[in-house]
Amino acid sequence: MSSPIDHSPATHDGSADVGVLLCHGFTGSPHSMRPWAERVVAEGWSARLPLLPGHGTHWRDANRTTWQDWYATVDAAFADLAGRCEHVFVFGLSMGGTLALRLAEEHADRVAGLVLVNPAVAMLRWDTKFLPILGRLVPSVPAIGNDIAKPGVLEGAYERTPVRAAASLRRFQMAVKADLGKITAPVRLYHSANDHVVEPVNSAMVLQGIASADVEEIVLHDSYHVATLDHDAERIFDGSIDFVRSLTS
Repeated sequence: MSSPIDHSPATHDGSADVGVLLCHGFTGSPHSMRPWAERVVAEGWSARLPLLPGHGTHWRDANRTTWQDWYATVDAAFADLAGRCEHVFVFGLSMGGTLALRLAEEHADRVAGLVLVNPAVAMLRWDTKFLPILGRLVPSVPAIGNDIAKPGVLEGAYERTPVRAAASLRRFQMAVKADLGKITAPVRLYHSANDHVVEPVNSAMVLQGIASADVEEIVLHDSYHVATLDHDAERIFDGSIDFVRSLTS
């Protein structure tokens, strides 16, 4: 049974040794990351789980925002943690993984490690190149959210996909993909073998593009795109905790 949908952001000031920033995905909200954040807090670590602008309300609000707005929000949360914690890690789902990658590109000296779940750095469907034009004609298209194998679990994402916001996301992905070589932080990347939202080849693009020496890829066979709420959620949570401990002990 799915937990009640809670779109609200979360903040916890715990240890000054470890801080974790958790980033949700496009048209989603902190709800998709809350169980993961709760595990982080249970470790006694500091945590930030922001709500991205234009999210958690109505899809029309997302069309009034751009990737610069979303990145500014996570960048501010990262700066907050970096000002109080010795080691700052970034966990991201889908577009949240894209945001995490950008933070590692821009703050290579302060990102202690990345845990990515089905990160997206490219839209491979041929028609996505027309998103900027489509956005002037149609405000939304059918939703991409709630890709979860586990019965009865809901992501709480928008019921429609905002087209202008999606066009901005595509531009953001292109910028992040171009700078992947700047990333040197340790990376743990989880990707679902059956993902109906982000093409799994995105994970290969990330792994081939980054310059990190400490990299591990884990394939999830029992979960769809929103793996943080799916059958493999505990595997992701446990692995991320072990990852942080291995780099801070």
